[in-house]
Amino acid sequence: MTLRPIRLLVGAALSLALAACGTTYSMPGIADETNSRASTMFAEAKTAAPRSPISESAGVNRFARVSRRIEPVARQLCETELAQGKAVDCDVKLELDREMQQRNAYFTYAEAGNRSPVIRFSVPLLQDTGNDDEVAFIMGHEYGHLIGRHIQKGQQQAIAGALILGVITAAASAQGGGYYDQTAVENSMELGAMVGQRAYSQTYELESDMLGTRIAHAAGYDPVKGAQFFARDEAARSGGGQLSFWGTHPPDEKRMAMVLATMEQIQGQQALTRKASQ
Repeated sequence: MTLRPIRLLVGAALSLALAACGTTYSMPGIADETNSRASTMFAEAKTAAPRSPISESAGVNRFARVSRRIEPVARQLCETELAQGKAVDCDVKLELDREMQQRNAYFTYAEAGNRSPVIRFSVPLLQDTGNDDEVAFIMGHEYGHLIGRHIQKGQQQAIAGALILGVITAAASAQGGGYYDQTAVENSMELGAMVGQRAYSQTYELESDMLGTRIAHAAGYDPVKGAQFFARDEAARSGGGQLSFWGTHPPDEKRMAMVLATMEQIQGQQALTRKASQ
């Protein structure tokens, strides 16, 4: 393999990665005062008295009650932001995952090709919530992954990462006069895909927090109160030291600050702003 095709392939992969990276929307700036408020609120919620899990039926009823209010608001935002001139499915199915024993909620697609969007909540997560605001915020957050196109962006970044490391490994072998090691290239591509997919994961989570704040507020809930779900005590955490819902997410206090900053924008009547390049 000569240097020219190597450069072309790496250049194409980098272009793909850059096109997919970053948030769709401009994120609010977070002032020192907002960070301080977030730290104080987080500490207060952290030291609150432990609460007992609610019954399964109460959790399921809470899910149904909140879904009825969040769904039309989130659908309208999705259609406003994505559906104009595009084949985007904003008809998200809100479902219970009755098999999952972890405290978790997630957004995914039920069919190949990123079709049939679905948000699922595990029953243990619902039983661990203290109020409707927490469920509303988490549900809005999951809708944020749809509106922010995070799965699609992650897929593009995975492809780009795989191409970059795969090509570099093949080029290194060729330039060194060695033979083409298919196993090494495949391993490099797997690593590149993993790195590429996770490169902006925390940024996307913060964008979903911002969108979730707006959705929950528009539906009549208190997203600041809902975001205090972050400050669960250690007994509610998984064996890995994190709530499964927050396992790969940014630091909790940073997320609280994002919610507060977004509320400041809402109260200042500042609209959601899409980046010029998106």
